[in-house]
Amino acid sequence: MWLKHFSYGINNPNLILKLTWRNIWRNKRRTLITMASVFFAVVLSTLMMSMKEGVYSGMIDSVIGSYMGFGQIHAKGYWDERTLDYTFKLNDSLTQKIHSVPGIKKTLQRVEGVAMAASADLTKVAIVVGIDAQGEKEINKLNERVIEGEYLKADDKAVMLGAGLAEYLKLKLNDTVVLLGQGYQGASAAGKYPVKAIVKFGSPELSKQLIFLPIKEAQWFYGMEGLINNLILHFKNSRNSGTVIKKLQQQLGNEYEVMPWQETMPELDNLIKTDRVEGYVFMFILYMVVSFGILGTILMMLAERTREFGVLVSVGMKRLQLALIVQLEVILISVMGAIFGMLGAFPVCYYFFVRPIQLGDDLKKMTEEYGMEAVLRASVEPYVFWQQGAVIFFIACVISLYPFLKLVRLNAIKALRN
Repeated sequence: MWLKHFSYGINNPNLILKLTWRNIWRNKRRTLITMASVFFAVVLSTLMMSMKEGVYSGMIDSVIGSYMGFGQIHAKGYWDERTLDYTFKLNDSLTQKIHSVPGIKKTLQRVEGVAMAASADLTKVAIVVGIDAQGEKEINKLNERVIEGEYLKADDKAVMLGAGLAEYLKLKLNDTVVLLGQGYQGASAAGKYPVKAIVKFGSPELSKQLIFLPIKEAQWFYGMEGLINNLILHFKNSRNSGTVIKKLQQQLGNEYEVMPWQETMPELDNLIKTDRVEGYVFMFILYMVVSFGILGTILMMLAERTREFGVLVSVGMKRLQLALIVQLEVILISVMGAIFGMLGAFPVCYYFFVRPIQLGDDLKKMTEEYGMEAVLRASVEPYVFWQQGAVIFFIACVISLYPFLKLVRLNAIKALRN
C-alpha cells in the first residue's frame, strides 16, 4: 500500500519539484559553490558583452543613426559612381510604394554632393548635404548637435558647418564660406553662404567633412531643382531593417537600389563582426571552465549518493523518475546561479551606462581615428543579459545528460554495495 502511494507521488509533477528543491539544499555548501561559479561566470561575461555592445551601439549611433541612416534608397548605380547624375524624383507613387512596406517609420530627402569649401586663406574638400531641416530635427535630432549658433530653417540661405571643418577653415559664426563644385549634368556650382551654426558629431570624421544646406538651396546650388539623390530610411525597429529592406527592394524593382547600413558602411560592419568573434572566444573559454566545474560537482554528488540511489530504486522508485529528479537538480542549480549573475551584473552595467568611462588622450585620438566617440558606455539592452542565461541553461541541459544516463542504467545491487 505504501509503495503504491509512493509511486503515485513520484508521478506527481509538484512532488517531483519539491523533492528536487529539497535535494538541492541537502548539501548547501556544494550547491552554493556551484552557484557561485556560475554567478561569477555570468557576471564577467555579461559585463564584457555589455561593454562591447555599448561600444558597438556608440559607433553605430555616431555614424549610422545620426547621419547615414539604417537604410538608403538611390537611383540604380548611384553607389558605385557617387555622382549627381544619378538622381530621382520622390513623387506620390514612389512614396506610396515605400510606405506600403510594413516597418518603414519615416523617410528623409537629401541632396549629397562634393564641393571645395574655402575661407579667406584655406580650402578643403567637403561633403555638401541638402537636408529637410524639420525632418532631420524630428528624426535625427540634428538640432541637438548644434554647439554654436541657430539651427537651420527651410528657407535659409546659410550653412551649418561641422565643428572640425570650421576649426580647419578658421571660420566662426556669421563668417562667409565659399563653395565651388560641379553640379547636375556638368553644370557649375558656386555660392557663398554665411555660417549660421556649427554642429558636432560623435564621429570626428563627420565633423571634419560636413556642410549642411536647406534642401531647396542645395538643389539650386547644384542645379537639380525637384530632384534628390539619396532617401534615408528610418525603421520602426532597426533590428528588423534587413527584412524590411528585402521587401522594399522587391516592391521598388530594379530602377532603385535599396541598401542597408552594412553595405553603405562595410568597414564598420566588419570591425564589429571581428570584435564580436573575439568576445565569443573569451566567453567560450570562460564557460568551458564553468562547465568542468559543474561536471566535477555532479561527479562528486553521484559518488556521495550512489547508495541512496540504490535504496530508492530498491523500494520501488523508477530509474527514469530518479534520473529526471537529479537532472532537474543540475539544471535548477545552474539556472539559479545564472539568474543571480544577471541580477548582479545589471547594476554595474547600468552605472557604466549612465556614467560612461572617458578615455584618455592617447586612446581618445585612436578612437577618433576610427570615427568613434571617445567614451566606453555599457549597454543595458535585455538581450545582453538573457543571452548569458540561455547559454548557461544550454550547458546545464547538456551536462545533466550524464547523470540522467548514469541513473537510467543504475544497477541497484551494485549501488547498495557501494
